[in-house]
Amino acid sequence: MTLSQPQPDMPGIAGGQALSQAQTQFFIPATASLHERRPRTLKYGNSFAVFDHSGDAISGPGSPEGLYHCDTRYLSHLYLTINAMRPILLSSALRDDNAMLTCDLTNPDFFGDDGRVAVEHDLIHLRRTRFLWKDALYERVTIRNFDAETRQVSVDFSFAADFADLFEIRGMTRLRRGTMCEPQVGAADVLLGYVGRDDRERQTHLHFDPMPDALTDSHARFEVTLPPGQRCALFTRICCERTEATEPLPKQFLKSLREAMGALRTARRRGATLHSSNDLFNEVARRSVADISMLSTDTEFGPYPYAGIPWFSTVFGRDAIITALETLWMDPAISRGVLGYLAAHQATSFDPAADAEPGKILHEVRHGEMAELGEVPFRHYYGSIDSTPLFVMLAGAYLERTGDAAFLTSILPHIEAALEWIDTHGDRDGDGFVEYGRLTDQGLQNQGWKDSHDSIFHADGTLARGPIALAEVQAYVYGAWQAAGALFATIGQEARAAEYRDRAARLRDRFDAAFFDAALGTYVLALDGDKQPCRVRSSNAGHVLYTGLAREERVEAVVRTLMAPASFSGWGVRTIASTEARYNPMSYHNGSIWPHDNALIAGGFARYGYQREAAQIFEGLFAAATYVDMMRLPELFCGFPRRRSQGPTFYPVACSPQAWSAAAPLALIQSSLGLRFDVPAAQISFHQPKLPHFLHSLAIKDLSIGPDRVDIMFDRLGDQVVVKPMKHDGDARIVTIA
Repeated sequence: MTLSQPQPDMPGIAGGQALSQAQTQFFIPATASLHERRPRTLKYGNSFAVFDHSGDAISGPGSPEGLYHCDTRYLSHLYLTINAMRPILLSSALRDDNAMLTCDLTNPDFFGDDGRVAVEHDLIHLRRTRFLWKDALYERVTIRNFDAETRQVSVDFSFAADFADLFEIRGMTRLRRGTMCEPQVGAADVLLGYVGRDDRERQTHLHFDPMPDALTDSHARFEVTLPPGQRCALFTRICCERTEATEPLPKQFLKSLREAMGALRTARRRGATLHSSNDLFNEVARRSVADISMLSTDTEFGPYPYAGIPWFSTVFGRDAIITALETLWMDPAISRGVLGYLAAHQATSFDPAADAEPGKILHEVRHGEMAELGEVPFRHYYGSIDSTPLFVMLAGAYLERTGDAAFLTSILPHIEAALEWIDTHGDRDGDGFVEYGRLTDQGLQNQGWKDSHDSIFHADGTLARGPIALAEVQAYVYGAWQAAGALFATIGQEARAAEYRDRAARLRDRFDAAFFDAALGTYVLALDGDKQPCRVRSSNAGHVLYTGLAREERVEAVVRTLMAPASFSGWGVRTIASTEARYNPMSYHNGSIWPHDNALIAGGFARYGYQREAAQIFEGLFAAATYVDMMRLPELFCGFPRRRSQGPTFYPVACSPQAWSAAAPLALIQSSLGLRFDVPAAQISFHQPKLPHFLHSLAIKDLSIGPDRVDIMFDRLGDQVVVKPMKHDGDARIVTIA
C-alpha cells in the first residue's frame, strides 16, 4: 500500500497538505529488488522468515531478511562461515510443499600461512535444513568430509536481533524506539530482548546442540574434527520468546519436522487436486496449492490466508476474500474460515482513526509495536471500500457452492450489518453509488484495491478528488445484493430476497447510464467527488463482468477493449491501458499486471461466454509463471509487451508468495471450464468448457458437491473439450452445456 501527500477527501473531514509522519511509512521503498535477491521464504502461523539462497539473513539497509513474528523482526542477522569464509553455494531449494528449505554448500579454497592452497574447494559439504514450526525456527547443519584425510574446520554462526517493526523495515524512520535488554548468555543458549514503547518485552531465544566451543551474545563457534567420509550435525532452534528445552534438540528437530510436514499435508488434502498433461503446469498448480496452504493460518474459525510475504503476512480483508473466491470451487473450507473471522472482527462503532463504521469489514490487522502505539493506523484498520460488499458476495458464493445455510444463518447478523453499512455509510452522498473518503489524513488516501496515491485519475492525468465511486465497487455491491437475495430466499424471507434482487436490477440500469462510455468502449474507472467520470481504460471494467453487473449489449465492447494490445500485453491485462495519461509499465497500479486481477477478469469473460478470451489470459499468466523462480506467480509484474523467447519484466518489490496470485491459476481453471455447482440438484455443470492450448488433458480428483466426491477427466480435441466422469462417490450428476 502506498500513500502520497494527503488531500482533503470530503467536506468536513480532516485533510491538510502537510505530509504526516505516519503516512511516509506506508511507502514500500524500492532500495533493493526482491526479485534480484530471489529470497527463500518460510511461514507458519504468525511467523515467517526470509533468507538468501545460502540460508543466511544479511542485515543492512533495505534488507527484508530475517525471522518475523507478529510484525516484529526477531532475528535480523544470521550468517554461517567455515574457517572464517563464506561457503560456496551449490544449490538452494524449497520442498514442493514449502515445508523445508535445504541449502547445499561447500568449502572454498583454504589457504595456509605460506599463501598456498592448504585445502582445496569442494571437499567439505554442508547441508542446511531449516523449517518453521510453532513460532520457532529449526535448523540442522550436516557437515561431511569427502577428503581422503581428517580435516579440522571451524564453523561459526553470527546472529543479531534488532526487534524492528515491519513498518520500520518498509521505510519508516521512528523518532523514538524502545530499549534493548542486556543479553543473557548461557552454556548453550542466548537470550536477546527488547522492551518496546508499548511496555511489552519481546525476546529471541537461541539454543544450540551440541554445546558450542565458544558462545557470545552475537556469535557461536563449533570446532569440528571429521575423519575421511564422516559427518556430524549441528542443531539450532531460534524461538520468538523465551522457551525452555524439554528434550534434546536433535530429537525435537525431527519431531517438529514431522508435525510441520503433517500440518501442510492435511491442508493440501482438504480440497480437490489437479493433474494435467503438461508437467510445467503441474508444477505451477502444485506450487499454487502449496503456497496457499503455507500462507493460510489456522484460526478458531478455520484457515485464513494471509496476504503475502514479506510485507503483508497478516490478516487482510479484501485479499483473503478474493483468495477465498478464487479457491472456493476446490476448497470451501477457506471461505468458511474467512467469513467466520471477518464476521467476528466486524466494526461495531465509529472510530475515525481506524476508518471504522458500524458494519464495516476489516481491511488489515497488525500486531507490532507501531500499530499498538498508533504510529500507524493499522492495528484494526477498516479503510477499504470494497471489503464489505465482497464479504456479502463471498457469503452468497459459499452458499451456492456448499448449501451450508446453517453456517450462514449463524453469521446472518453480520451479513445484515454489512448490508446496512452499504446503505448508510457506503453511499456517502445518497446518489445510489458506494464511494470512499478517508476519515482522517492518517488513513489510506485511495481505498480500493488500487490504493496507490496516483491510481485514480482523469483522462488528462489529474488526480481525482473524493469521495470516489469506483467502477468495480459498484459491481461488488451488485454481487452483494444478488447474494443477499439468494440467502434470504434460502431461509424463507422471500420479501427481503425480492427487495435485494430488485435493488440489483435498478443498480444495473443506473450504473450503465453513469459509467459506460461508448467512446472509450468500456466503463470509466470511477466517478469523482463532483460526479465527473474518470475516462480511463482500466482493468477495473473486467470486475464489472465478473459479478454480472454489465448489460449484455456492453460486454463485447468491454472484452474487445480489455484484449486490445493497449491493455493486453501478451502476459495479461494491464491495470490501465498504454494509451492513458499515467501509464507506466513499471508502476504499482498504473500499467502493471496483477495475476489476481486477471483471474477475476477471466472469470468475467467466462460468465458471459467468452471462454476463448479467458483461455488467452490463462495462457499468458501460465507462460509468465514458467519464467519465475519456483514457478511462483508474484504479486505483480511489469506491463511491458510480451516478446518472443523472453520472459516478463519483474516488479522490484513484489511480494512472493502472495495468496491471491497463488490462487489465480486455480481460478483460471474454473473459468476455462465454465465450472458451476447446483447443490440442491447435486449437479456439477461445465458451460462451454475450454482448455488453453498448453493443456491437452486435465484431471480433477476429489471434487466435492455436498457429501459426494467425483473425479473428472477433460480431453481437448481441437477447440472442443470432452468431459468424462471417472469416479462417483454418491449421486452427483455431471452435465456439459455447449
